[in-house]
Amino acid sequence: MGRIAQKILQNFEKSRSTAIVDFGAHLAAKKRSDDYQSHLHHLELLLQRGFDPLHAHYIAAQNLVSLLCEELTMLPVLKPFVRIVSDAEAAYMPDGPPFSPLTRSYFTCWAFFDVLFGKDQETMGGCIAELGQDLDIDPHLLAVIQSMQESHMGIYEHCGVVDSEIRLRDITDDRSCYCYVPTGYLGKAGQLWYVRLMPPLPGYSYHIAFTTPYILMSPREEWLAFLHRMVPLLKGPPRPRPVTEAMRDFLKHGLVAHYWLEYIALAFIGAQDNAIFLSGIPDQVETLPNVAQEADP
Repeated sequence: MGRIAQKILQNFEKSRSTAIVDFGAHLAAKKRSDDYQSHLHHLELLLQRGFDPLHAHYIAAQNLVSLLCEELTMLPVLKPFVRIVSDAEAAYMPDGPPFSPLTRSYFTCWAFFDVLFGKDQETMGGCIAELGQDLDIDPHLLAVIQSMQESHMGIYEHCGVVDSEIRLRDITDDRSCYCYVPTGYLGKAGQLWYVRLMPPLPGYSYHIAFTTPYILMSPREEWLAFLHRMVPLLKGPPRPRPVTEAMRDFLKHGLVAHYWLEYIALAFIGAQDNAIFLSGIPDQVETLPNVAQEADP
C-alpha cells in the first residue's frame, strides 16, 4: 500500500474512534458509497437508456469513483492531487468541442487513473482499489475499478469494421482486439486512433472505447519513431523491461502530468459529434497547428 493510501486509511481509523465524524472522513464517504451502490447493482436503468451492457458496467464503476473522490479529496493528504487536477481544469476547460478539444470522459479518466502524486507516485484509482475492502465496495465493482486503473490511452490502427465492432491493432505490440464505440463513430481502415480501451469483463468478448476517439492525422511510422524517442526520457529508476511496456507507461502518464492534455490542445484541428481530429507529433513543435508562431521580422 502506498503512503497516500496509508494516510487515508489512518484518517478512516481516526474517524472511527471519535464521536463526531468529519464530513470528509470515512463514515460519510462510506454511507454515500453504500447508498450509491444499492442502485448501481441494478443496471436496468442504464440498459433502458440504450447503453451497451459492458459500457454500463464501466459507467457505474466510474460514477462510484467520482463519488468517492468528492469525499476523499476533502482530506488534507490529497491536496497534491487536487492541485494538479484543478490547475488542469482551469487551463484546459475539458467540456469537449467547441469549448475544448478535451472531452469530459478523457479528463476524468486521466484525473482518476493516470495522475501520479505523492512520494510513491499513486493514483486516485489505485488508492480506492487498495482501500476497497475498508470502503466496503462491492467486489464486482472493485474488479471493474481495478480494470479501469490498469487501462491507458493507446494508439491503434483501424483494421476494419466487423458487425458494427471495430478491429483495432495496438501499434506498440501489434496485438488486435474488437471494440464497441459508444459514440457511434466507425471510421475507416488505416486511420490511427488515440483512445482509451476498457477490456472485456467476464461474459464479454469485446473492448469498449471509453473515450471519444481522437483521430491522428500523422502516419503510423512517425508515431512509432516518436514513442521510441520518448522511452529513454521516462523518469524513475532504470530497470530492464520491454520497450512496449515503457511505451504504455508513457502513453498513460506522459513525461509530466499535463503532457497529453497539452498535446491535444495544441494538435486539435476539428471535430464532429462522435470523433475529434488531431494533427502533428508532440515533440515536433512545427507540426502542431495551435502553437503560436513568431511574427516575421
